[in-house]
Amino acid sequence: MPTASRPLRRLGFLTIGLFDPADPARGHESTLEIIELGERLGFDSAWVRHRHLQYGISSPVAVLAAASQRTRRIELGTAVTPLGWENPLRLAEDLATVDILSGGRLNPGVSVGPPTHYEQVKEALYPDTSDTEDFGYERVRRLLDLVRGEPATGFSGAVGFETFSDVVQPHSPGLGRRLWYGGGSLGSARWTGEHAMNFLTSSVVKAEGTDTPADFAAIQLSHIREFRARHPDGEAARVSQGLVVIPTDSATPDQRARYAAYADQRLPRTTAPQGPARLLFAPDLVGTSAELAERLHAHAAFREIDEVAFALPFTFGHDDYVQILTDMATRLGPALGWRPGG
Repeated sequence: MPTASRPLRRLGFLTIGLFDPADPARGHESTLEIIELGERLGFDSAWVRHRHLQYGISSPVAVLAAASQRTRRIELGTAVTPLGWENPLRLAEDLATVDILSGGRLNPGVSVGPPTHYEQVKEALYPDTSDTEDFGYERVRRLLDLVRGEPATGFSGAVGFETFSDVVQPHSPGLGRRLWYGGGSLGSARWTGEHAMNFLTSSVVKAEGTDTPADFAAIQLSHIREFRARHPDGEAARVSQGLVVIPTDSATPDQRARYAAYADQRLPRTTAPQGPARLLFAPDLVGTSAELAERLHAHAAFREIDEVAFALPFTFGHDDYVQILTDMATRLGPALGWRPGG
């Protein structure tokens, strides 16, 4: 087995928080229970993902605020918040508030680009400015400045009995160092490093250029190296990898069969870049912890990182997630050199 160049230091997981529209409370409660389980198992972080106008978490900040009151140690993140749906000033206030409530455990991850299905939602989202909204990196820069304490206005002081601040309140001093950008291109990796953010790299990358080989690990590795080359912290700059990884050590025969079928169904999209954006997907990894550790140690990009936020499959049930997380923490993590609190 190839030896990983960096021992796994931080183990996390990502969930979409699916729910039945007939009973959304049960689905949200399930997500909170899974986060609580993650803390008990020793996971370093739990991440949730936005799903607007779908049957998944549409308001991760609210969910993480609830999770912050039911946990004490585990870090809580978004992977990712698409800023096309957000006002950076209001989001900065919400993030700082939850960070304060959590005792400094929030790790907000963001991305840019037009909202999904923008032509269908723009009249509801931006009825007066839909044709002039900027969905580029400037939106991230605004959020960064506001979270890091740059003035939001030229006014501050007392007006009657009220006092006004020129910076976002509450201000959480450490939050600016815990902002992440979710990127899948060389350009996004470069921009993230130049702006001293942390870098989330997932199971999707762009195979840029028609001559680019369809080698997911090699492309992801080039992004990680470009990010660190541009970041002021260099090789110490934080990168988290988010592959779909499903250990089966304690799974029932039915679970193993469903997990294998899930991965097989998604495998064809991994063989070549997809669509005009040339998106390349990583295969889902399913197997025993020993098998998964071997495959991960052979993954060129995995060997460059020491943090992961393994993605839970979107369509499984609560009991499946309990089994997968338990095997991750008790078998796969140790097989990768991870220890709780390490």
